[in-house]
Amino acid sequence: MPKSYLSETVRALKPSGIRKFFDIAATMEDVISLGIGEPDFTTPQPIIDAGVHSLRAGETHYTSNHGLLELRQAIADHLENLYQVCYDPTNEVIVSVGVSEALYLAFTALLDPGDEVIIPTPCFVSYQAEVSLAGGRPVEIFTSMEDDFQPNPAVIEKAITPKTKAILLGYPNNPTGAVVSRENLSAIAEIAEKHDLVVVSDEIYDRLVYDHEHVCFPSLPGMKSRTLLLGGFSKNYAMTGWRIGYAAGPASLIKGLVRIHQYSVMSAPTISQYAALEALKIGEPFVHEMLAEYDRRRQLIYHGLNDLGLPTFEPHGAFYVFPSVHNTGLSDEEFAERLLMEEKVAVVPGSAFGDAGMGFIRCSYATNYELIEKALQKIGYFLKKI
Repeated sequence: MPKSYLSETVRALKPSGIRKFFDIAATMEDVISLGIGEPDFTTPQPIIDAGVHSLRAGETHYTSNHGLLELRQAIADHLENLYQVCYDPTNEVIVSVGVSEALYLAFTALLDPGDEVIIPTPCFVSYQAEVSLAGGRPVEIFTSMEDDFQPNPAVIEKAITPKTKAILLGYPNNPTGAVVSRENLSAIAEIAEKHDLVVVSDEIYDRLVYDHEHVCFPSLPGMKSRTLLLGGFSKNYAMTGWRIGYAAGPASLIKGLVRIHQYSVMSAPTISQYAALEALKIGEPFVHEMLAEYDRRRQLIYHGLNDLGLPTFEPHGAFYVFPSVHNTGLSDEEFAERLLMEEKVAVVPGSAFGDAGMGFIRCSYATNYELIEKALQKIGYFLKKI
């Protein structure tokens, strides 16, 4: 056997638990997918038109490493209007290739080898991997359905060691749909200040919140100076394929992100930056329209799964439900695989989102209402069989 030329870090990475089931589903016909975390809406037409117009106007060149100043100004205005947190667009905002790149930039800029990052789980699948790839060590703390998947500040503080550098928060949460209370976030803010930690707050689903308040973490007293706020356009404006996001934070931290960004991608796609600018200008009615439809689907799938006997936490943000399958006698992996093979319904095992997700499955309601109804019917058939 030839030796592996891959680094130990890359060899140690787990394959994505989401990708496995997508790959299987791709070989099958007539699968109803509750697996993908992507809006089924097309990007609103005025936003598409803005991107097309930018091409026709000859805007086909690199922008500043930071991104278009006009877009950075619009992002800063947007955050101030929504959350009363103020950023200087010239040196406190960077436009990135989605939040995925912003995560990479954040941890590559922040971490020295062996630095620890505390991550409440279940969480988005790339969080631990991004920390590891940057040379850090992810430290998972579990949240539970019994506590509405809220991170416990006392548990976070107990996990802090001399090597702890940052806390990574992802709320509204993928995969649980949890939204953290202002009280809990304020307690986490006090811990971050007490122990001089950076907080990386991924708020990509900030506008997809139902009957609850979204608290923007850097808007809490004293937190802007120690927080990297990550946001984007993929979920709120149905712009996943445009690959456009941003990070906002103190100039000293953003300077580090820009330094890495300029050597890795140079600048975010110019066409996407112009489309994002248009989204911030005219997108509000579309956000509300999509939010109302997601809420309709949320009620359907949340009540439907509970009625089928799968205990399900009521999600208050994003577009996921996270039902428990403990009472079926199957592991989450077995449940997801058999449901796909026997009823052609694709879901994601909860263990893909960290060990705290074992015994759960993630179902996305970013698909149309009628397909969710059919999926619930098929899940009911499957439960009767097992």
